[in-house]
Amino acid sequence: VQLQASGGGLIKAGGSLRLSCAASGRTVSSYGMGWFRQAPGKERDFVAAINWSGSSTYYADSVKGRFTISRDNAKNTVYLQMNSLKPEDTAVYFCAVSHGSSYYTTGREYVYWGQGTLVTVSS
Repeated sequence: VQLQASGGGLIKAGGSLRLSCAASGRTVSSYGMGWFRQAPGKERDFVAAINWSGSSTYYADSVKGRFTISRDNAKNTVYLQMNSLKPEDTAVYFCAVSHGSSYYTTGREYVYWGQGTLVTVSS
């Protein structure tokens, strides 16, 4: 499975961005997917996750109410809508495919990772 993340960029605080992550090589519709981020000099952190059908989602407290994860299984794609962005949201954002059908919040539950897309939020 190859994952291609896109949609990152430079945005002012308070703005919105929508990240996309398209999977290729095999269908991922049966698997949970997630977004993680890594800020400069910090460890990779969980952001959001979604189960195989999109019926269940989970968010880190830091993004709850501002970010929305969704998926389109027909397009083999997962999205992350980011609203009310803050400078502390600046990071490289990674999408990932898990080993199971549920949603998972730890990196060890994910087996395929994208290359990341940079989001920079200016104050």
